[in-house]
Amino acid sequence: MTIHDSSTHDGPIAVIGASGQQGRAVVSALLARDVHVRALVRDPSSPRAQHLAQVGAELVSADLNDATALEEALRGATAAFAMTTFAGRGGTRSEIEHGRAIGSAAERADVNRLVYSSVGGAERETGILHFESKRRVEEHLEALDLETTFIRPTFFMDNFASFSQPSMDGDTLVVRLPIPGGVPLQMVSTRDIGLVAAKALLEPASIPDGEIEIAGDEMTGEDAAAAFADALGIPARYEPVSVDALPDGDQKKMFTWFAQPSAYRADMKLTRTLVPELHDLRSWIKEQSR
Repeated sequence: MTIHDSSTHDGPIAVIGASGQQGRAVVSALLARDVHVRALVRDPSSPRAQHLAQVGAELVSADLNDATALEEALRGATAAFAMTTFAGRGGTRSEIEHGRAIGSAAERADVNRLVYSSVGGAERETGILHFESKRRVEEHLEALDLETTFIRPTFFMDNFASFSQPSMDGDTLVVRLPIPGGVPLQMVSTRDIGLVAAKALLEPASIPDGEIEIAGDEMTGEDAAAAFADALGIPARYEPVSVDALPDGDQKKMFTWFAQPSAYRADMKLTRTLVPELHDLRSWIKEQSR
């Protein structure tokens, strides 16, 4: 990867998947720095896409299954952000195909730089299918004539607002994860992924090796419960659950990996240098409860 700094941009920065969770965070971070954002979305008429237009992004329709349209949507962009997901019908196979399509389209469209949001541990042969699929995308990008930066997020704090949302047991909030008690887990907020990505897009030399694993906090389940108790002012406790309760083998493998020492290995010092206002879990909880 060839990395150089650039403070001027003669074209927009494209955000692929701009209406998704990470994409919206990147768009927000770039608009806050008065950057011309080209938001690539599948359906420009959707409420999320329309909101992006309302806050100042340029909307462009793009389908990851249409290589020609994707190339045209990227043409003229000075840099691009992308992430991929295994959540679609094709699973990890489609994720790899989409990631490769993005990189090849960016190269053909003469995009100067691509920032790809992967996952912490992708390069460490975890055997977790949706980690390995992102590594296959990274390998394809590395082989292209394209400047790339890899951002590798750890566990999303935002999961505590969705599938890992705590629940009340009487007057006590119960935090549950398929991780044994006493095992620390590194985590990061989606907002901060967006801020790191914006930094990588605008100031690539701020990530010297062209790759960074990012986190804003590291907590055991008991620590997380204490953070909820402190932030919300209510009693809270942690209850580990068995990985056998998870719906599929890949999730079981991921949470088993989480329980191993030093699973995630984020550079928390550099993450905080890139984002001085970085969320820890307590500040994220307080922000969500406003």
